[in-house]
Amino acid sequence: MPRNIKSSLLPIKAQPNALTDDIRPGQSVELLKGLHILTRDGKLNQDSRRKLKQVYHLYNFIEPLLKEVLERQESLTIADHGAGKSYLGFTLYDLFLKDKSAGQLYGIETRQELVEKSRALAARLGFERMRFLNLTVEDSIQSKDLPERIDIVTALHACNTATDDAIRFALAKHARHIVLVPCCQAEVAAVLRKRKNESFGKTPLSEIWRHPIHSREFGSHLTNVLRCLLLESHGYQMTVTELVGWEHSMKNELIIASHTVAPRGNARERAGQILQALNLEELAPRFIY
Repeated sequence: MPRNIKSSLLPIKAQPNALTDDIRPGQSVELLKGLHILTRDGKLNQDSRRKLKQVYHLYNFIEPLLKEVLERQESLTIADHGAGKSYLGFTLYDLFLKDKSAGQLYGIETRQELVEKSRALAARLGFERMRFLNLTVEDSIQSKDLPERIDIVTALHACNTATDDAIRFALAKHARHIVLVPCCQAEVAAVLRKRKNESFGKTPLSEIWRHPIHSREFGSHLTNVLRCLLLESHGYQMTVTELVGWEHSMKNELIIASHTVAPRGNARERAGQILQALNLEELAPRFIY
């Protein structure tokens, strides 16, 4: 028998067991099924594996912050803003808060149907210290259902200006740590395009966003730069890195802000200078306050 035919008849190597190779120790399998990351028979498809990998990578960044807060005080509060289906919030509760004697996690989401599904899943799993609130950003800042201070605010792939909403909420709640993975930043790019002809006559920098693909990518990058300056102006120390390898997700920038009480002196001024130089002064209320 030819060698190539013979080798093709060899037994196929068994696929890795999702329950042992992909899932962290202590993770509830029933939770992953409830989130539709695992199928009912415990299987994990490629898309779910990629999603789980991103959440676990983010958890690795957040876990030291949770421990740091608990070294200072007996309990902690976490708010997942723009929670969506609450993949991150449930993971934080399941892997960290579930076995602690105290601590509360709030999922804040504007879509009522997602809030109701998350409430039902938390009740089914007995996650008693999780609360899901159907609130806008303004309502969440003012709501009596939330404490005056939140220790850690997260926002995973909160789309477009929803990340800015999470920042506003975090600043209003005097968050000790803010963890953001921004997504689909379209607002700045839209203003760049709207004022493109005017900008051509004002600055040669307009060549940076002359073409649509450049305006989209530059607008996305600029958005996060301005967010960092805003947080620095409020006394946060910044860490900006990538969440996972780019082969897993293009929405991959991770921003971690930790309050240090010493605002960067020229951060607000620098943000204003950038907006003026790029003909984007109308965005000042969003990025300078």
